[in-house]
Amino acid sequence: MTVLEIRDLHVSVEVPATAASEQPGPKEILRGVDLTVRSGETHAIMGPNGSGKSTLAYSVAGHPKYRITQGSVTLDGQDVLAMSVDERARAGIFMAMQYPVEVPGVTVSNFLRTAKTAMDGQAPKLRTWVKDVRSAMDALKMDAAFAERNVNEGFSGGEKKRHEVLQLELLRPKIALLDETDSGLDVDALRVVSEGVNRAKEVNDLGVVLITHYTRILRYIRPDFVHVFVDGRIVEEGGAALADQLEAEGYDRFLTPA
Repeated sequence: MTVLEIRDLHVSVEVPATAASEQPGPKEILRGVDLTVRSGETHAIMGPNGSGKSTLAYSVAGHPKYRITQGSVTLDGQDVLAMSVDERARAGIFMAMQYPVEVPGVTVSNFLRTAKTAMDGQAPKLRTWVKDVRSAMDALKMDAAFAERNVNEGFSGGEKKRHEVLQLELLRPKIALLDETDSGLDVDALRVVSEGVNRAKEVNDLGVVLITHYTRILRYIRPDFVHVFVDGRIVEEGGAALADQLEAEGYDRFLTPA
């Protein structure tokens, strides 16, 4: 069983001198986060804008903008924070971004095969690989022509999110950090993308950290645990029923001073 353990995580970002509304210098975003994610579990991270949800995902994935000032992150006992970004990916940590970037000059098919080779340490057998790619694309209702397009270049928001889940299904990581995967999706695309995440979880016993503002995606990807983020901390935890409560009541009770 794979276990991602986050303990007392504190993370800061550098506020530039040009930021008119804030004092320049380090600003603490995460203020002591504890979270354990095991194989086969789905953890929903919910909370208002600016609460630190995305910062958690980017910090674990290794984005250089975020500076770890205290705490630890381990994957099966290995120190994640000591790893480079590509080492974290090869260890099995996958990050699906809210705004996937374009990669001009690199086709989807080449990108996927290169990534798979890096993950496994050897190139996949071509005949089997082509079959797997086509099958995954069909399941995600992606036109086969997308394989020869440049990564995310000219893709709609829904197409970018499908491509992220295509990577998830083919690369077979151990832990998936999904940053607002539901953002910008219509109802049909939301269902297709969610089904892809559920397939990846079932086939690979994937551990999922799903960051979202809203409960609509949780109707398709049912969480085992819900964690409410406010001001860089987890302020409440529970099961799927907590998400339903948040849908009905919002976050006001966490934001109003006692």
